[in-house]
Amino acid sequence: MTTWSNMNLQDSASPIMEQLIFFHDHTLMIIIMILIVVSYMMILLLKNNFINRFLLEGQMIEVAWTIAPAIILIFIALPSLRLLYLMDEINKPILTLKTIGHQWYWSYEYSDFLKIEFDSYMIPQNELTHKNFRLLDVDNRATLPMNTFIRIIITAADVLHSWTIPSLGIKADATPGRLNQTSFLINRPGIFYGQCSEICGANHSFMPIVIESIPINNFINWISNYE
Repeated sequence: MTTWSNMNLQDSASPIMEQLIFFHDHTLMIIIMILIVVSYMMILLLKNNFINRFLLEGQMIEVAWTIAPAIILIFIALPSLRLLYLMDEINKPILTLKTIGHQWYWSYEYSDFLKIEFDSYMIPQNELTHKNFRLLDVDNRATLPMNTFIRIIITAADVLHSWTIPSLGIKADATPGRLNQTSFLINRPGIFYGQCSEICGANHSFMPIVIESIPINNFINWISNYE
């Protein structure tokens, strides 16, 4: 049961991830329908005793197997293009978080506030408690408010990294000398885990990402106490 659950997508925590899951299910149903039809036709051909060895062409069937895949691709492409547009759209952000990838940890800066920046390192295995996840928990979590449009600016200080949170549907490259940006909205409280998704060196597997989503009032209190 554990292996089966690991094959599924993570529970969504943002509208974009919900749309990605819907698109995944939509595409998967189309693929299953194609597989059923093709399997059915292959079984019919294998069991068919009527063979015409002088049949060299069939214009109707050739037109059909050209038009049908084109129509299927349209049903896949339209929602895909819509989703790509939504993922690239930067809404009016209320909060901006700057993320800097290092070998092998992350730094966070809250650009809208003064002197709020910290590094986020993976908790070593000998310091783990029963509440921590091995190779996933960090000493300083990036705390963000829920139900708030957040812009994240991503860069790197040394080599290529990739800031990825599967539950939020976010994956953006951290490139040295370049600023990439994306936006998201977290629609529920919780702790969301991710990892660097770019092979960035020997400790690539040991620079996790942890986002803690809290209500806006709690976030204001956290910011006030931090400053």
